[in-house]
Amino acid sequence: MKRKTVSSWILRISLAIAASIMLLSSSPVHAQVDTGSILGTVTDASGAVIGGATVTLTNEGTSASLSTTVGSDGGYKFTPVRIGSYKVTATSQGFQTTEQRNIAVNVGSSVVVNFTLKPGQVTETVEVTTTTPVLETQDASVGQVVNSRNVNNLPLNGRNFTFLAQLAAGVNSPQADTRGNAASGAFAANGSRPAQNNYLLDGIDNNSDTVDFLNGTNFVVLPPVDAIQEFKVQTTDFSAEFGRSGAAVLNATIKSGTNSFHGAGWEFFRNDKLDAADYFERVGNTTKKGELRLNQFGVAIGGPVIKNKVFFFGDYEGLRRRQGAPHTGPRSDHAHRNDSGSRDHAGGHNRCRGPCIRFDRDQDRVCPRSLRHLCGRYRSLHA
Repeated sequence: MKRKTVSSWILRISLAIAASIMLLSSSPVHAQVDTGSILGTVTDASGAVIGGATVTLTNEGTSASLSTTVGSDGGYKFTPVRIGSYKVTATSQGFQTTEQRNIAVNVGSSVVVNFTLKPGQVTETVEVTTTTPVLETQDASVGQVVNSRNVNNLPLNGRNFTFLAQLAAGVNSPQADTRGNAASGAFAANGSRPAQNNYLLDGIDNNSDTVDFLNGTNFVVLPPVDAIQEFKVQTTDFSAEFGRSGAAVLNATIKSGTNSFHGAGWEFFRNDKLDAADYFERVGNTTKKGELRLNQFGVAIGGPVIKNKVFFFGDYEGLRRRQGAPHTGPRSDHAHRNDSGSRDHAGGHNRCRGPCIRFDRDQDRVCPRSLRHLCGRYRSLHA
């Protein structure tokens, strides 16, 4: 009995030690779901790598910085990197300091920034101006990034940014169905169903796992257009880190605060006073034009709480709609409104005996007392 107890304790201790070793020896793996990365090499004028050089990454909006040491192969990498504009600086003993500014990091992108250091004093700074390469050499996925400028400037009926996903190659509007997907911004990528798309918001699952018969949407949260920093639509060959999707991935990110205050306010409205009457509202000028009051308004603001340390960003959008539509249908004449009988169209008395049909004088609704009386009333009016 004692041997079994000792053996069980030894087994438990061994398992605990093994689990501890695995946790301590494992290296963290960072996913680039809503972020990007910056990588490159540091060489001299002859092309030889400069190991041990220091590379500093600085966010131009928040002034947050991070440094790393170049490896023996001359390479460096910053990951994950929040989307935004950055400055990268490389320094090494016996070489001039070299920096590159306005390096844009988009969602899921890997930006290559290589440095060629020139001999000189470290206090001497060389600023290199480069352009973003057109070809993505670090990622084989096919997709398109829509930045905040395009999101704000392109026309959107209803201010739903997911409609802009249809600008990507291989993406079009879905076939009309009972859920109203085509009106909610859903899209079909490479012939797949809209329900197979993967919606991400700041790296968080934003998919509707239940059939939304009310709104007909495949996503849960729809931020205002002015709160979107950018989004990326990937249709093929994207990384397995996204998971779930059998069609496309729509990866959106919300704006964040910086060292400067920035914001926006908006009001979009529609009013029947500014609209023309349709055909059925113009016939005979007897029908009143349907009322329409639609107001879509909101505000977004961001800025610093503690400069270079703490920032904030918030947004609100409201929608108020009141809409009326004219309806046409048969209307009873004066003869139908009389409970006990009246004259027909020819001026004579009808031949209906007894009470026939009772009408609601306020809403023109027919309340027949019996089918027999209804038929008799019809014959008396058309004899």
